[in-house]
Amino acid sequence: MKLEMKQRTKRFAIDVWRLCSSLPHSREFNCYVNQLLRCSSSVAANYMAVGRTKSKPDFINKLKIVEEEGDESQFFLEVIEEINSNQELTTEIKRLIKEADEIVAIGVASLKTSRS
Repeated sequence: MKLEMKQRTKRFAIDVWRLCSSLPHSREFNCYVNQLLRCSSSVAANYMAVGRTKSKPDFINKLKIVEEEGDESQFFLEVIEEINSNQELTTEIKRLIKEADEIVAIGVASLKTSRS
């Protein structure tokens, strides 16, 4: 497990948390924010767990969870980007969408490597 990716996924979860704390508090936003907080923190938690797996199937399973949760994070960030009216947050939302996409791509590449 690369320390860089462990730190990167943790940073992603923290940055998403910071973004979410800046979003409006309404029933509608809270629904998306709660989902985004769960899946982004799951990316980091499951990547950390990759380093403690006891078998190749367990390793692959944890990486698949990282991929799925990263993809879900990207989805909710894209939804928030579309409904966001605070232009000050737009740059950060776009950056986090890009980061989620890169994390997913790294997860997919790691899965391909581990399966071969």
